[in-house]
Amino acid sequence: MSNLTLPSILLITLLLAVGLLFFIRASVKDRTEQVQLIAQEPEESLLSRLQQYFDQRAYRITAVDAATNQVTFQGFVRPSWFLAIFLTALAACSIFCFALVLSSLYPKFTSIFLGLVLLAPTAGVFYWKNAGRNEEVFLKVEPFTTEETTQSLITVTAHRDELAQLQQTLKLKPSL
Repeated sequence: MSNLTLPSILLITLLLAVGLLFFIRASVKDRTEQVQLIAQEPEESLLSRLQQYFDQRAYRITAVDAATNQVTFQGFVRPSWFLAIFLTALAACSIFCFALVLSSLYPKFTSIFLGLVLLAPTAGVFYWKNAGRNEEVFLKVEPFTTEETTQSLITVTAHRDELAQLQQTLKLKPSL
């Protein structure tokens, strides 16, 4: 190989490693969003359906503000075994590639570089420790009257995956 090939491969490998570190860090990032949804039913029956839905999802009511008609739910979100294993495998593959490039540059230290693969489980441990956390869902239901019918406007602040599941399960439409 030419004198320029290995250092350029090392640079590309380092850039990929930095991307992997940002990916691992982003796996535990908070993704809370707020969305307004419209339900085709009155406020009272909708509140009972919402409470039943969040009870089934292992959330419990922590606060009720009657003045603003807001309910706060809290539940523990468990980390995913699949994602922990996936991140560990991804880190192992990345460290192995990095070790191969380094061992091409410095053949004397090949065994040390390949031993770095043993650091890969730290990615899974990092995810597992930081992904499991208490999530809060803020829910506000208001009557919304149009010319034809009485509907309910729901303002929900929660994790984006929880919002998608709520919309799909209760067949709610986003507000325009």
